[in-house]
Amino acid sequence: MKTEVSKSVFKAQALEIMRAVEQSGNEVVITSHGKPTLVIKPYQEDAPKDPKELLKDSVISFENPTDSVSDDWEVLQ
Repeated sequence: MKTEVSKSVFKAQALEIMRAVEQSGNEVVITSHGKPTLVIKPYQEDAPKDPKELLKDSVISFENPTDSVSDDWEVLQ
């Protein structure tokens, strides 16, 4: 369940709100002039990911792999 509080209420009751989030695990949305701006939620440590898994499907196309990346490069001999 998400709860919404204004910035001014959060400022006055920040410690109480943070303790409630820790205990309940529920998110609190901080609003500014009625529009959501921030979310306070419990921290969850992510499991480390395999670098190959992070890059999987990240290449959209692979055309001419031997072409120069830029015309500005010099070939050193």
